[in-house]
Amino acid sequence: MSTSAPRFARPTRSASGTETVIDRLVESNRAYAAGFVDPGMDARPVLRVAVVACMDARIDLHAALGLELGDCHTVRNAGGVVTDDTIRSLTISQRALGTRSVVLIHHTGCGLQSLTEEFRHELEMEVGQRPAWAVEAFRDVDQDVRQSMQRVRTSPFLPHTDDVRGFVFDVSTGLLREIAPRT
Repeated sequence: MSTSAPRFARPTRSASGTETVIDRLVESNRAYAAGFVDPGMDARPVLRVAVVACMDARIDLHAALGLELGDCHTVRNAGGVVTDDTIRSLTISQRALGTRSVVLIHHTGCGLQSLTEEFRHELEMEVGQRPAWAVEAFRDVDQDVRQSMQRVRTSPFLPHTDDVRGFVFDVSTGLLREIAPRT
């Protein structure tokens, strides 16, 4: 993996005249779209699998799992934890778009291991409103993978819960370590 900065097309300027990261991304999209060819796919993943993973920028899921465009649905959030919104996405993935398997991927060195639910309290004090969501912080990544597997397996909304597996991705080696479910 290269440690150099990503290469972007020459960015345009924002309305204020300063270059922003989003300006660079939009300009890169223009270059991408210039050579884009519609692959003729629909929204149903070819491998009938949904991958739930942390949003950590160090994890290139497609490369790490050998996936191609159209192979899977990908749901990413802080920690890769299974929340109500994750269940919502998986329910749509399974019931409307045909997925049958669920892969859960947490990782070493996750930022949620250094947070607590106190984060919500601090936000409430700062902005005057308590967030409606839980932080879902955890100390033990293996246990959190087990909890996420259990949430998927026991959801009444998911018709396909027999092929649910959980892993921890090592950000130093790139290897997955499978986590045995709760017995």
